[in-house]
Amino acid sequence: MKVALKKDNIRKILAQRNISQNWFAFRVGTTSGYISQMMTGKRNPSPQMRKRILQVLKGYEFEDLFRL
Repeated sequence: MKVALKKDNIRKILAQRNISQNWFAFRVGTTSGYISQMMTGKRNPSPQMRKRILQVLKGYEFEDLFRL
């Protein structure tokens, strides 16, 4: 089963929190290029990456950030 980012939701959350994609990538522990690839749908986040994204974006549930 493939899990992808809900890119529109992620963009909205980052904008609301005034967070750049570069800062988000740093906090998640990856590169901005990898985040960009996930945002465009070229790559899918691994289970470990999904966990780190949920930790950085506290207050949101799996369903808010990812789609199956």
